[in-house]
Amino acid sequence: MVDVSADDISEVRVALTELAGPGAPPMVNGELLFEFPWQSRAFGMARVLCEAGIFHWDEFRRLLITNIREWEDDHSTHTYAYYDIFLQTLTMLLAEKNLCPDAELDSRQLELSARPHGHDH
Repeated sequence: MVDVSADDISEVRVALTELAGPGAPPMVNGELLFEFPWQSRAFGMARVLCEAGIFHWDEFRRLLITNIREWEDDHSTHTYAYYDIFLQTLTMLLAEKNLCPDAELDSRQLELSARPHGHDH
């Protein structure tokens, strides 16, 4: 079990309620905007992992901003898909912390993609 302080949880809640600036997710009328179910799941996983003390929200946010900037540098004429980069960032951070090695993630992705069309992954 991971020991999480009240300050850590408070930090996450503040970060989630004051989402603005670089790295901010798509929002409408102050509410997070998710186009597909996987996007809300990825966001929820990041939030839960942060609340569990696996990483700090600012650590994730800094890496996300870096990944967005790198994407923009490589694709200057296109707009980025926020949650694609969000998921890539979460995957990178978990791999860096050796919590979800790339080979394990690739294996699970293949397993899920082999499910019949229309199955809710």
